Amino acid sequence: MNKTLRCIALAFLSLSLCASAVQATTAKREPAKISKKPIVKSVKVAKRSPAKAVVASSKRRSVVMAAVPARPSFGQMAGLHTHHDALDLKSSVALVIDQDTREVLFSKNDQAVLPIASLTKLMTGLVVSEARLPMEEVIVISQDDVDTEKGSRSRLRVGAELTRGELMHLALMSSENRAAHALGRTYPGGLATFVALMNTKAQSLGMADTRYVEPTGLSSKNQSSAQDLARLVNVAYGNPTMRELSTSPRHDVEIGNKTLQFNNTNRLVSNPAWQIGLQKTGYISEAGRCLVMQATVAGRKLIMVFLDSTGKFARLADAERVRRWVESAAQAKPVG
Repeated sequence: MNKTLRCIALAFLSLSLCASAVQATTAKREPAKISKKPIVKSVKVAKRSPAKAVVASSKRRSVVMAAVPARPSFGQMAGLHTHHDALDLKSSVALVIDQDTREVLFSKNDQAVLPIASLTKLMTGLVVSEARLPMEEVIVISQDDVDTEKGSRSRLRVGAELTRGELMHLALMSSENRAAHALGRTYPGGLATFVALMNTKAQSLGMADTRYVEPTGLSSKNQSSAQDLARLVNVAYGNPTMRELSTSPRHDVEIGNKTLQFNNTNRLVSNPAWQIGLQKTGYISEAGRCLVMQATVAGRKLIMVFLDSTGKFARLADAERVRRWVESAAQAKPVG
């Protein structure tokens, strides 16, 4: 009997030791289980169906494609950005002229012929303004005004009705592409006649390096030089309508039951440090960031041209550099 009890006790002891050993082994293996979780996930990915794997691969490729930088501008391809200047401007082309004396205060690649983007709209506005067409005439935005060149968006839907004066305002102030196109499309004789008049006007102003193919600037074939654009700014400044509309900080337009607020693409017009008489901005990838202005700095009327600037705000920063440089030179000039 005692022998039997002893055997039972030994059996219980053996089972207890086995259970402890199992618990200890399990506890030791917990960290290994945690570390294997990522491996399990990778195995699951590897076991996806071919179709799902293709989708995943496609998604990864789309992410990579989104990170690809924008194509270089014409100025970058021509190596113009390798030309450094005393003011360290980010624009590859720059020209600053005293409007009264025609003295060139600063120049950088000013003879280079490049795409000018929405600077085109200065000529568009000038041709319309000088034609003395009725500004109260209502024009309907049509499908023909929709951008097929770059696929840019517009807040002016097809069917929207605006006056010619409102279209002028939006084209010059907020660089509205459909507005500019509608101005050319509805010109007496049609779009082809309008573009021909743009080129004729450029020739009459001595803009030998300038060519227009459409009224918005979306086409990279609209090209000019800083010297030509300075001539255009000088003439456009003499037009009161061009001065008023291009420097307006904002404008509200009633379209149907909605009131849309449009703002100036050049925030310097609202900066009290600036006295701007006329301005226009422009951008497409081939042209880079562009800016032309007539402004009074240190008592001097200046015409400024900046083409192919890199960075969203670089053209404005370049204008600020020029303004401070002119003001510093004026302060350093001996009196008498």
